[in-house]
Amino acid sequence: FIFKMAAVDPEKEKLLVEDYDVEVFPEENPRQVQGTTDGATYEEAIAATGYGRFQYFLLFVCGWANASDAVEILCVSFLLPSATCDLNLTTKDKGWLSGVIFAGMMIGGYVWGALADVQGRRKVLMLSLLVNGLFGLGSSMANSFLLFLFFRFLSGVGVGGSIPVVFAYYCEFQPKSRRATMLSVLAASWMFGNIIAAGLAWLVIPRTYLHVSMGTLTYGSWRVFVALCTIPSLTASVLLTCMPESPKFLMEMGREREALQVLSQVHRMNFANGKTPRRYSIKQLDVTTKKDDDKPPHLRSRNAWRVRCAQIGATLRQIWSQTVELVKPPLTSRTIVLIIIFFSICFGYYGLWLWLPELFKRIDLYGGSPCLEAHKGANGSLPTPPPTNTSCLPSEDVYFEGFLTAISNLPGIIFATVLMHKLGAKILLSGSLFFSGVSVFFFWFVSNKTQSLIASCAFGGISVIAFNCLDVLGAELYPTHLRSTAMGIQTGVGRIAAILGNVVFGLLVDTHCAIPLLSVAVLLVIGGLAAIKLPNTRGMALD
Repeated sequence: FIFKMAAVDPEKEKLLVEDYDVEVFPEENPRQVQGTTDGATYEEAIAATGYGRFQYFLLFVCGWANASDAVEILCVSFLLPSATCDLNLTTKDKGWLSGVIFAGMMIGGYVWGALADVQGRRKVLMLSLLVNGLFGLGSSMANSFLLFLFFRFLSGVGVGGSIPVVFAYYCEFQPKSRRATMLSVLAASWMFGNIIAAGLAWLVIPRTYLHVSMGTLTYGSWRVFVALCTIPSLTASVLLTCMPESPKFLMEMGREREALQVLSQVHRMNFANGKTPRRYSIKQLDVTTKKDDDKPPHLRSRNAWRVRCAQIGATLRQIWSQTVELVKPPLTSRTIVLIIIFFSICFGYYGLWLWLPELFKRIDLYGGSPCLEAHKGANGSLPTPPPTNTSCLPSEDVYFEGFLTAISNLPGIIFATVLMHKLGAKILLSGSLFFSGVSVFFFWFVSNKTQSLIASCAFGGISVIAFNCLDVLGAELYPTHLRSTAMGIQTGVGRIAAILGNVVFGLLVDTHCAIPLLSVAVLLVIGGLAAIKLPNTRGMALD
């Protein structure tokens, strides 16, 4: 079904205070929020909408958008072994190719996140996903390394908006009693994006017959894989046209009438069961009243180009003001701690995870651990592959192992979802980071492909819990007008760490394999200790 927005007739809005019986969850009874003189708060208003079809459809749309982030990032890791010949890639080139997407995501995370706090969640998320999909599709047709690098960078700018905006948007439709659990469920969609990317790579890339000659360009199976990876972002952008703006954002902007329309639409969809829907019980909201200076410039000027310049200037000033506010008390400590944690987990996870297909390939070629000194030549580099393997494509087992590693996230996802509301995100985050760091030490002791696969699955299953917790904490620890900006900056720092992780692995994996592995382990343990300083958000209302 498709959610279709419809305006609420002004006359019918007067009838929204009918007293009726509605079967909802215990903490979400509409009767508990009636009769407020100054208007219902956000938590009261969202609880009165009930919980049902709208939230489940929203979960599907936002989950698909979040999955596009995983597909975009992991797409590069799976194409590295097979794109080597077409693009003449060296080991350092592979490191930069993995890192350039994070450079784009770093910029996009801050820009899209800040714009979402000023212009609205939905339309900013739609635009960012569209940019990701279109430039990702363009990269599949690039016939040189530099052009491919350029398109992947712009695609990264687009996908950078998915995490900071999608979690802010989704959490603002959730009642307090379900928010932490449902945010954890949304975070699980990243794992499904991981599985989609790994499954597509396994099914498509080894099929050498999937190629078309287009003049000087041979559109091979890995290019088909890149094109298919744009489907989640493009379709998610289309689905978002059927969704409304966040009512919490509208209330923050002082747009009470629009917020009431959205809330009544959510209510109608949740209680539409073939009969006449019961009417929404709230007729007045406790909204932020905007000052005269905050009014749109078109209300204070008649000159079109001056209005446009004034709008741009006001937006930039507001973005800068919100950025500065994040490092002022009482937000200073939590911002610093979250930045440390994002740096730790992103350096470790993306630095190691994106190189796993390449490490599996080396194990397949040379046998034993990829870090063994016996594999290195006189100059410390890896020897030339055996002459029997003349194909640019690694064994199909490499992609199957990547698929199994992606599946290994599932136990961690289930564990985090079940215990998120009971234990709180803080405890799970600290424990996950600490044990993820411990699990990385075992990579040094692997001696064959099976052991390496087990170690990779253990690392993936434990570390995914930390990402789920960060998504919940990032959405709940900041007020509405700073939520997307904060998550954008923190994920931006994470992208910087991911770039450094990929570059460090690219430079040292051939000669000093122990250094990047030990760095990952130490940083993850530090992040786990830092998480102890965060407040626990269990049962906390959105500010």
